Amino acid sequence: MFRNYLLIAALLVTVIMQAQFIPLSEEAKVSIVTMGPGDNLYDKFGHSAFRIEDPSRGIDAIYNYGVYDFDTPNFYMKFAQGKLLYKLEGVIAQPFIDYYKDQNRWIKQQELNLTYTEKQAVFTFLNNNLKPENKYYKYDFFYDNCATKMRDVLVSVLGKDLTFTKDFASEDKTFRKLIQQNVYWNSWGSLGMDVAIGAVTDKKANSWQYQFLPDYVFQAAASATIMRDGSKTPLVNNTETIFDAPDREKGANFFSSPLFIFSLIGLLTIALTYRDSKRNKRSRVLDTIIFASSGIIGVLLCLLWFATDHSATANNYNVLWAFPFNLLVAYAVSKSSPKVWVRKYVIFLILLLLLLTIHWFTGVQEFAFAFIPLFIALAVRYIYLLKYLKAREA
Repeated sequence: MFRNYLLIAALLVTVIMQAQFIPLSEEAKVSIVTMGPGDNLYDKFGHSAFRIEDPSRGIDAIYNYGVYDFDTPNFYMKFAQGKLLYKLEGVIAQPFIDYYKDQNRWIKQQELNLTYTEKQAVFTFLNNNLKPENKYYKYDFFYDNCATKMRDVLVSVLGKDLTFTKDFASEDKTFRKLIQQNVYWNSWGSLGMDVAIGAVTDKKANSWQYQFLPDYVFQAAASATIMRDGSKTPLVNNTETIFDAPDREKGANFFSSPLFIFSLIGLLTIALTYRDSKRNKRSRVLDTIIFASSGIIGVLLCLLWFATDHSATANNYNVLWAFPFNLLVAYAVSKSSPKVWVRKYVIFLILLLLLLTIHWFTGVQEFAFAFIPLFIALAVRYIYLLKYLKAREA
């Protein structure tokens, strides 16, 4: 959904700006086209676009809001900061559809039940958005993306005559759970998102907010109504499956999965801690690695939280285990005889892990299940480190 779909240049034709002055014929159709998930992480959520068909005018165009430009100056920096602009692009429909067929992704089309005046209004609105001064918008994963644009354009054109029902949305799903429907929980993609996104994604979404995902745009349109002469009529006139594809497997090879890898890391950490306790020693290398790596992760999470415009990365309590100041303390921990304050700092880290547990069980934020072995191992190591340092001070 959230990618610049680069088709072969010879097949891509931008809809000319003069098209806004072309009146549609009575037989014109306006549709929402929904594409299913793909194999890559950025494809897992599907994609949405408008389609305008008018054979008598020679028009069969896709209006795609999910485009960004790799040639944007400082592209990766802007992407990381949440400042990357997306844009609307108009292309010939068939090459666009063929692109998704080649990826074996299902394609469904919903023809909208619009009057001629409303069709023309949508067409004019989209072509006006194609103007260089209007085509760019600041992308937001939850609130302003290629899927929400379908809803927002229709609301802009149809106004109060358009009504979205709540029938398709469950009231107990959070933004995080909605994401996890598309990404298998025990995958590296899911783990990365669970680490990067904060507690703001653990609040329950309403039916309007569900529509950041293309599949729910499809469902919302299917149940929406338009007011016609004092009575409600369905928004969707006809639904067509352009291309059918089997559901993709959500599972993965367990032996390369996050849960397996972090179970090994957790067991190794506990085993080394047990060995240290038997020898009454401390592996300074292990402690330095734990503090340095968790500190680096914590710094990155704080940057995502405070130094970017990403709404989804705010209030991220993963910093309770990946505390950024661990990076500074790593040097002190690496010494054979750490200062007294290091022991007190370890007590603080144990309290942070306890707070993390409370946050999880009370629903403030959900954490990656694959990290459970890691959290247990950190608790065991910190408790041993506290005991060891206290004994050395005696």
